[in-house]
Amino acid sequence: MKLEILTKNENRDIQKQIISKIRDLINFKNLEPGDKLPSERSLSEKFGVSRGSIREAIQKLEFYGLLESIPQSGTFVADIGVTALNGMIEDILRLDDPDFKSLVETRILLELKTARLAAIRRTEDDLKLMKEALDAYANKVIKGEDAVQEDLLFHLAIAKASGNSTMNTFMLIITPGIITNFEKYHVCDTNQTFQGIQEHNDIYDAIKNQNPKLAKEKMKAHFKILYQYCYKQKD
Repeated sequence: MKLEILTKNENRDIQKQIISKIRDLINFKNLEPGDKLPSERSLSEKFGVSRGSIREAIQKLEFYGLLESIPQSGTFVADIGVTALNGMIEDILRLDDPDFKSLVETRILLELKTARLAAIRRTEDDLKLMKEALDAYANKVIKGEDAVQEDLLFHLAIAKASGNSTMNTFMLIITPGIITNFEKYHVCDTNQTFQGIQEHNDIYDAIKNQNPKLAKEKMKAHFKILYQYCYKQKD
């Protein structure tokens, strides 16, 4: 476990160093919006890191809209002023990995919205995906097996059904961190009971019946019960 945490921290430090060097390179060469960055291979050799690390750093800067990669052409500085670019990179470098409680709070806020939207916008295909995840979750709980991933797959299916690609993306971003912490600390194992199956069914039924108010209420009740224990343990 210590090795994994150390490796993760080291990787985060490397990413910050690369991002800082990319910023310095842009400033030193006076690159403007639309100007092309050196290739991944050139940056790898220049910074003394692997091409994979360069690629991860570039993808992160793309996520924040600071760089733009075009297939067969390369990576370019996005259409943003140098002052704004430097300020945003400074903010990125100050970002730390969110703690578990923050991930949970973010997930609750998102899911109250996604449940409501899913009840309004869900399709028959969405319902099928939710039902498959729900059945997989129930089967594991009944067998007394860990069902954390099946639980989250059910909630991701709801996010997809919301029809809001941004909320869906946010759920996909925070889900790995939640799974890791659940498995690391065995959080809420005692709450993974038949009551959990009923709560999931209530949410599903509200969405199926296209009742947004009830879907939100059932989701809120679900989290109140499931995470009360988690907050006590993590405070």
